[in-house]
Amino acid sequence: MKFLNDARPSHDLTYDDVFMVPNRSSVGSRMAVDLSSPDGSGTTIPLVVANMTAVAGRRMAETVARRGGLVVIPQDIPLDVVTDVIAWVKKRHLVLDTPITLAPTQTVADALALLPKRAHNAGVVVSNERPVGIVTEADLTGVDRFSQVGEVMSRDLLVLAADLDPQEAFTTLDNAHRKIAPAVGPDGRLVGILSRKGALRATLYQPAVDAGGRLRIAAAVGINGDVAARAEALLAAGVDTLVVDTAHGHQESMIAALRAVRALNPSVPVVAGNVVSAEGTRDLLQAGADIVKVGVGPGAMCTTRMMTGVGRPQFSAVLECATEAARLGGHVWADGGVRHPRDVAMALAAGASNVMVGSWFAGTHESPGDLQQSADGRLYKESFGMASARAVRSRTAEQSAFDRARKALFEEGISTSRMFLDPARPGVEDLIDSIVAGVRSSFTYAGAGDLAEFGERAVVGVQSAAGYAEGKPLHASWQ
Repeated sequence: MKFLNDARPSHDLTYDDVFMVPNRSSVGSRMAVDLSSPDGSGTTIPLVVANMTAVAGRRMAETVARRGGLVVIPQDIPLDVVTDVIAWVKKRHLVLDTPITLAPTQTVADALALLPKRAHNAGVVVSNERPVGIVTEADLTGVDRFSQVGEVMSRDLLVLAADLDPQEAFTTLDNAHRKIAPAVGPDGRLVGILSRKGALRATLYQPAVDAGGRLRIAAAVGINGDVAARAEALLAAGVDTLVVDTAHGHQESMIAALRAVRALNPSVPVVAGNVVSAEGTRDLLQAGADIVKVGVGPGAMCTTRMMTGVGRPQFSAVLECATEAARLGGHVWADGGVRHPRDVAMALAAGASNVMVGSWFAGTHESPGDLQQSADGRLYKESFGMASARAVRSRTAEQSAFDRARKALFEEGISTSRMFLDPARPGVEDLIDSIVAGVRSSFTYAGAGDLAEFGERAVVGVQSAAGYAEGKPLHASWQ
């Protein structure tokens, strides 16, 4: 990357402060762009879901990996639960979504509670593991909540073969005027569910899979306690990337934790952070990290900068850390501060090999929280920062009441925030579509065919607040 007219500013920059200048390009189509990461994480799109309890769970992990990204399960989840999640994700189908299943005798209330757990918003009614009907929210509207789903389900089933080519599956659904259908194996047992959008996406994205062809998943460990034991257990469970995580990554405890993890000789990439300087990046790479997580304070749920004054504008932090990492043969993940697809592109231009997304994905069907409704009828999920009192309570659950109470006095981060679902993009795949479309177009403007070329060819300029405002679309007339 280079600055326009070589005018590198003397002050640090956020994503809002910069823009990219188009180059002469030989990339004829954005679909010709290769977004796979060179950092060993196995992602085919440069998106990693941050290890936030309100964002990263099994549904998110399955869905994002199917589209080529990676989800990091948080460190405060009990080890046995994380192990179960890893095993569950590894068994998911590469094309078909995991269905919500209901017995014919379950109630409409049961169905209404479960349907928001999936963006496809449908449940498959099964008997003896075979589909006998399907229910959607429309089928349940105005129906007594104690009615059985077998009474209201649609029995006119279109059933797909589980191994059907996605393009053929789309054509079958389209010809039958169906948005969604269950898919079965040769024995007629339910395998998954596929929508028309899902079939299209299966032709546009390449799943992030391990050497055995199974979906990838990452997990985090902290820097306190028996770090090596937890890391070893996660590696034994089959985790694909190990993230050693703390808010202040440039400290002796992190160095010791990294060395303990590296002593296990892990065969998967080790990520560590967070830092915002070349020195911090160098120390973590030399201690055993393959990838360094960059970002202090830019997250939507983070109050660190206002509480402590500590942090750094994210674009400059990523640029400096990525430059140092490249010199040493390592990589960086840009963690936090992305609000728009353009921000993801700017992080990649600065040299990031992946971009971490947190709160942006909290307001989706796939995030772990329960769907709630505000007084004005808008749907939302609750999100919270990982240094907030709410998160600290989860991480310190096994400590004494006195110790927990002491630590709760010092919180940094928002404990409760409403993340509203976008009615036009309520699922994480909808947001991924938007992000990837923008990033692919950025690559074509730069004349780059892959992440390495983008980092080399991107030309970045510095803009005023008015320049940033000028680039925003107007959703209503300015007159």
